[in-house]
Amino acid sequence: MFSTIMVPVDLAHADRLGKALDCAARLAKAEGAKIVYVGVSAAAPSSVARTPEDFAERLAAFAAEQGRATGIEASSHAVTSHDPATDLDPALLRAVEETGADLVVIASHIPNVADHIWPSNGGTIAARARTSVLVVRD
Repeated sequence: MFSTIMVPVDLAHADRLGKALDCAARLAKAEGAKIVYVGVSAAAPSSVARTPEDFAERLAAFAAEQGRATGIEASSHAVTSHDPATDLDPALLRAVEETGADLVVIASHIPNVADHIWPSNGGTIAARARTSVLVVRD
């Protein structure tokens, strides 16, 4: 049913992604699918990486570790954005196409009042992606 599962990750908050990562790994095992971990970073230095190349290396290491831990074929796809805070959703939607994903598993939070003003990333991706999207709440 699914062959490529895209999982957006924020390396600064990877410790909060456990439920979504586990869900994606279980689906990949059941489907015989591969996982592509996608991260979006600015070109400017951040708390995660100093350069886009450094970010790509850290994301690749994260993907390799996830692959070893789960026994699933895993890769990474790093995206550089001029402003990830405003460009995150469009960057992730482009990554769906670039990776050839036929399923996106994305972590989200329990909706709150702010979601009536600013939509969640998971909700936006689910509404606009041309592929199936599974939003996993923590």
